[in-house]
Amino acid sequence: MGAGRVTALAVILVVMEGPAFAGETFRRLSGSEIRARPVGKEVTDDVHWAYAFERGGLRVVSLGRTRAARWRIDGDGLCLDSQPCVEVWMAGDCIELRHGEGTLPEEGVLQAPASRR
Repeated sequence: MGAGRVTALAVILVVMEGPAFAGETFRRLSGSEIRARPVGKEVTDDVHWAYAFERGGLRVVSLGRTRAARWRIDGDGLCLDSQPCVEVWMAGDCIELRHGEGTLPEEGVLQAPASRR
């Protein structure tokens, strides 16, 4: 493989990995950090779901359907509606909502709310 192909492949891999892998490692947020971060923003995977954190509640968009919900902080956990609380881990704007051992985290990005219909 030529040097040009190796360089192109390296660039593609860096772009695909995203900003969390540009030297930042995931770190668990405390309850006060969770409280300060999401209000007025949304956590989304940009395809299937989004959680818009508002002072008065939570707007959940899942597979094109929108519903109102609630969110709260319990210790260092984020509790969404009636689901069990999750740990919040971040690296840059990348976020993981970790449900516990043996389950995959919800992976997304923390961003300004997008307009959805």
